[in-house]
Amino acid sequence: MLEGKAVVRESDMPMEMQSRVMELAYQALDLHEVSDCQSIARYIKQKFDEAYGTSWHCVVGKDFGCCISHLRGTFIFFHVEIMEFLIFKDGKDLNETKEEAIGVMQKNPEN
Repeated sequence: MLEGKAVVRESDMPMEMQSRVMELAYQALDLHEVSDCQSIARYIKQKFDEAYGTSWHCVVGKDFGCCISHLRGTFIFFHVEIMEFLIFKDGKDLNETKEEAIGVMQKNPEN
């Protein structure tokens, strides 16, 4: 389990929702091996789908890049130590969406 404090890089989520997703991230890290990013992401996604309706997406890992469209007020990108978390809700209505480009790359400690 990772013990560090969650640090938000970017978000347009309400504070209550941000607190909830970070709480779920810690729960997922307690329940699953840190290396099992798919199970961690699935746990967070399922809990958010239950609480806030379907169409949530969750990406968890140490090295990824993406370009997404999301509903306004549903985006958060944060990390806990070396693990990055990207959670957002898909938006079909282009008037209500915002595009984000995210890139994460862990530096090789040998460099």
